Amino acid sequence: MELFANLAMGFGVALSPFNLFMCLIGVVLGTLIGVLPGVGPVATIAMLLPITFNLDPIAALIMLAGIYYGAQYGGSTTAILVNLPGESSSVVTCLDGYQMARRGRAGPALATAAIGSFFAGCVATLIVAMFAPPLAEVALKFGPSEYFSLMVLGLVAAVVLAHGSLIKAICMVLLGLMLGLVGTDVNSGVLRFAFGVSELADGISFVTVAMGMFGLAEIVGNLEKKEAREVFTSKVGKLMPSKEDFKRIWAPILRGTFLGSALGILPGGGALLASFGAYTLEKKVSKNAHEFGKGAIEGVAAPEAANNAGAQTSFIPLLTLGIPSNAVMALMIGAMMIQGIAPGPQVMTERPQLFWGMIASMWLGNLMLVVLNLPLIGMWIKLLTVPYRILYPSILVFMCIGVFSLSNNPFDVLLMALFGLLGYLCVKLECEPAPMILGFILGPLMEENLRRAMLLSRGDAFVFFQKPISATFLVISIVLLVIVALPNIRRKREEVFVEET
Repeated sequence: MELFANLAMGFGVALSPFNLFMCLIGVVLGTLIGVLPGVGPVATIAMLLPITFNLDPIAALIMLAGIYYGAQYGGSTTAILVNLPGESSSVVTCLDGYQMARRGRAGPALATAAIGSFFAGCVATLIVAMFAPPLAEVALKFGPSEYFSLMVLGLVAAVVLAHGSLIKAICMVLLGLMLGLVGTDVNSGVLRFAFGVSELADGISFVTVAMGMFGLAEIVGNLEKKEAREVFTSKVGKLMPSKEDFKRIWAPILRGTFLGSALGILPGGGALLASFGAYTLEKKVSKNAHEFGKGAIEGVAAPEAANNAGAQTSFIPLLTLGIPSNAVMALMIGAMMIQGIAPGPQVMTERPQLFWGMIASMWLGNLMLVVLNLPLIGMWIKLLTVPYRILYPSILVFMCIGVFSLSNNPFDVLLMALFGLLGYLCVKLECEPAPMILGFILGPLMEENLRRAMLLSRGDAFVFFQKPISATFLVISIVLLVIVALPNIRRKREEVFVEET
């Protein structure tokens, strides 16, 4: 009964005219950036963070959340019609969705993606509503040592689930941790790692790092790509799948939903891991496995359900533990900090309207996406014909304005450019920037909890192994690192990365 009372309160918050309007803006903008190849939710949310300064915290977070799960919807449109994944989690949808479009079945493919995403989004939101509160109650009992160990586990999981070289992933996490320590030490007041630059006294702005590493690097990377696009504008045809299609997609949607919901909770997982996992599973269990890669409708239904479910359940560690499970959730933590909200289990008890309002807005957002997406397919098709060279100058201008508005300091714009260069080098060196962002966000929090734990234990480092929960987290972290460092697993991991790229 308490769950229904809380949901009723959440819907009361989410259905207020302004919050409803911000949810609509979020899902439409999310669909738009999902449709346009080269503009992802990470870069978009990073660009919009300065705007949230003057917004109500609930409205701001509802809008940013809408952008994230809306992008999962939009990415499928581009993948099916152009064979270009608008969002990284839609890479798998290209395999069968584009082949369906080539055979004149673009309409059923788009409708299947929308239906699967809607169902998965609703189920995953229910999972968030049911499991987040008890998990938050457990987290309230955590002390500094448990929080430090949990953050170590989060960073290790991000390293394990990152693509490519294990050494590079570890180096990126360490780089993020070091960058997070730049600025004035809260306890001693001493300036650290600023190298005499007075502008770094307050530390490096998270928005500056995110815009440079994801926004600028993405722009430069996209300008290198050729823009030959074959858009299937005349073959969308009938949208609704046939009875035979429904018989084939209901089971893949269910499997994709539950697999995506489970994988979305894992740090470093989220929508991308969920979509790949669902496609692989479906290919093994489907009776039509021979059709995969040639236009199997199951190859669209399963990953599209999984990526949306993964996107929704990735909010569970954010809302309950204050731990970001991917780069977008790290940006959401940044948005909460901008609003003066300390991420963690106390959000549910201290700000129940924010917590339950966000959950209720996810249901409303998923409904808006289904109602809006299918009728607006014609408009999205026209947008796909706009060359990227026309889009990027305006994106660049908005990024510079957003960063400058943080503190009215041109140094921040210069710093963004430097991080843009670093992000571009990371792409060229095949180093994922997401682990670095997670390290940057968690670094100061880890240092704070490490110091608290050491003070309470009077310098006894064994305090992290004396408490059962803390010791469990650290043991799991060590085991994960040992397993992923085994030669066979490392070799397989790098082979998979080469195949995907």
